[in-house]
Amino acid sequence: MTRDANLSGRGADDVATFFAGRSALITGATGFMGKVLVEKLLRECPGLDTLYAVIRHKRGKTPADRLAEYVGSQAFDRLRREGLGGRLERLVAVSGDVSSPGLGLSGDDAALLGARVSVVFHCAANVRFDLTLAEAVSLNTVGTRNVLQFAKTIQRLDAFIHVSTAYCHCEEEVLEERTYMTDANPEKVIDMVQWVNPAALADITPKLIGSLPNTYAYSKGLSEQLVTSFSDQLPIGIARPSIVMPAWQEPMPGWVDNLNGPSGLLVAAAKGVVRSMHCKEHYLADLMPVDIVINSIITLAWKVGRTRPTQPLVVNICESGDNPITWGGMLEMCKKESRVTPSEGAVWYPDGSIKDSRWQHVLCVVFFHFLPAYFIDLMMLLTGNRTFMVRLQRRIQGGLQILHYYTTRKWHFRNDSLKALAAELSPEDRKRFQMDVRTVDWPTYFRNYVSGVRNFVLHEDPDATKAVRHHQRLYVLHRVTVTAFYALLAWLVWSVASSVASSNPSRWFSASLGANPISAPI
Repeated sequence: MTRDANLSGRGADDVATFFAGRSALITGATGFMGKVLVEKLLRECPGLDTLYAVIRHKRGKTPADRLAEYVGSQAFDRLRREGLGGRLERLVAVSGDVSSPGLGLSGDDAALLGARVSVVFHCAANVRFDLTLAEAVSLNTVGTRNVLQFAKTIQRLDAFIHVSTAYCHCEEEVLEERTYMTDANPEKVIDMVQWVNPAALADITPKLIGSLPNTYAYSKGLSEQLVTSFSDQLPIGIARPSIVMPAWQEPMPGWVDNLNGPSGLLVAAAKGVVRSMHCKEHYLADLMPVDIVINSIITLAWKVGRTRPTQPLVVNICESGDNPITWGGMLEMCKKESRVTPSEGAVWYPDGSIKDSRWQHVLCVVFFHFLPAYFIDLMMLLTGNRTFMVRLQRRIQGGLQILHYYTTRKWHFRNDSLKALAAELSPEDRKRFQMDVRTVDWPTYFRNYVSGVRNFVLHEDPDATKAVRHHQRLYVLHRVTVTAFYALLAWLVWSVASSVASSNPSRWFSASLGANPISAPI
């Protein structure tokens, strides 16, 4: 064992014991899940030797510069509070890019990693749903192929963990914990996106992705096929999380560093910008806090390293009805917490609602999204300020259009392998690597979630006194506006009815009762 490993009280089969003396390579370490993975490994695996993170040059900053900023993240505050900040020195940046052959590594770095690494966590992916097919395949599928090919050069690889998504096979209403093969050949698709011109590729994209909702799901499905094709050469585990949410407990309650997925919707609704959402409110939302996802991924690496399967060990890291929460329940809890601790700079009182009917939602978007947006932009224009609201609403509607695919459909993700994996842990490890979503108390979770978005992403003042006063004023304005709107609507209806009645009262009276107002129904 190396470093300052203190494994007293840990069994020979414990997770920390498995990682003792080993080094791991992580792609996507700078992402949301990557940060939680790095923090958890450093905190709970004291004998871990080195974590190598593939980091590319970005915006003029070297990998070393980015690593220096990275370790200052709030994600690692718990390590520092517990006196374990020195373990961050075990995190080493290697200059590279997963989209490049050989990961873009120098010869020396490639040799070093090949000799020292024994576990690979492939987390890197672009999770945007609006990428072109060429972008999605180049970033997600080609990147996966490059990591797999590099993994073959590692001298003593114990586990290769590929982080996929439960939504890469959306055509399956019931997703089993096994690999799926599609008609598409990943290598041929990769060649096609590299040689076919962008315009032609855009034309054939709908036919290629078929019933899948976007190029992200398509590219992740191709990636799984590639990973499966390497299973006779590498010990592989495939982790399929559902909707990855902010932390339940670790590294701290509510921790999040981005506005992807539901978090972006939460902020837009809290600011009063989103007033309507197309959603089946009674459908279950398969939400998984990021710390439960990461604990499952680490445990999967432990399992693969111990058993070295000849076929991929697939685990759906999903709630799957074990601790059910509906979309309606989630949104109501978020709305409630957003009113208790309101967000700064809200443009309107947050009082949106879910629409089961698509047409009802479209009408609400016109009246409560775009009409106010045009009015605000008109006021901005008249006062000599830059307009922004219509442009913002168009972006929001684009996001909601993508999201509604997932909020208006049902899936069931089998998670028997996930439960079996948890059952193999020692009682102590089941506490250290909590994988049971049933431990999550949703009201408490969403209270921390809303607070976490305000604190960690928006960096708003913890003292919400000013925001509360602003919300109180917005509430009064909201009620006055709603009352005036319905009063105007009632007046218009009355005016039209009065006009019709005054023009021909007898015809209006007869028509209102039916063609034969005296006869009774038979």
